[in-house]
Amino acid sequence: MSGVRAQRAFLASAVRYLITQRGVRQFLDIGTGLPVAENTHEVAQSLAPESRVVYVDNDPMVLAHARALLTSAPEGACAYLDADIRDTGDVLRAASGLLDFGQPIAVMLIGILHLIPDADDPGGIVARLVGELPAGSWLAIAHPASDVERDKVATMTDRYNQRVTTAATLRTHGEISAFFAGTELLPPGVVQYHQWHPEEPARDAEGEVAAYCGLGRKP
Repeated sequence: MSGVRAQRAFLASAVRYLITQRGVRQFLDIGTGLPVAENTHEVAQSLAPESRVVYVDNDPMVLAHARALLTSAPEGACAYLDADIRDTGDVLRAASGLLDFGQPIAVMLIGILHLIPDADDPGGIVARLVGELPAGSWLAIAHPASDVERDKVATMTDRYNQRVTTAATLRTHGEISAFFAGTELLPPGVVQYHQWHPEEPARDAEGEVAAYCGLGRKP
């Protein structure tokens, strides 16, 4: 299956787990991307209509589509912020207009951190986000891997980076695991998509994909 489908399957599975097993009702989804099936609020509000979701992106096209297509259940709420993950303080201040930072929040970083080069200190960005969350909050990450099918992935990444203005930085299992510093990783830890199944297999996520995912709780 494609990496994109596997990534969306992880997102949906993680949200379902947080809603049904951990009682989370607030989500901060940074790097939303263009709306597709089973967006964070759709999965969350199908199980808990009162859920509140803040989406963050800095692509005008994404924001235009999000505002037009992503509609909250009446019992809950959605907001769409035009912001860059690097501006962590701005993101958190704006999100606090909808989310209660006195209650657990799940930060979803799905397919976004590989767009942050090492020079911009992605680890520091994640640490600042987690640092402002209350105890009992969660961090979900999905990130392309550089140490799975190394040669094939390196070739594909080089070709991709030659065609885009924002280059991708793929990372190893150890580098991606380091983003979860300060959290307690939910078993099975940082694994490939097809291996992540704390309660049930991630739907449509059969087969190896060159990416890792994980879910950590702030104690």
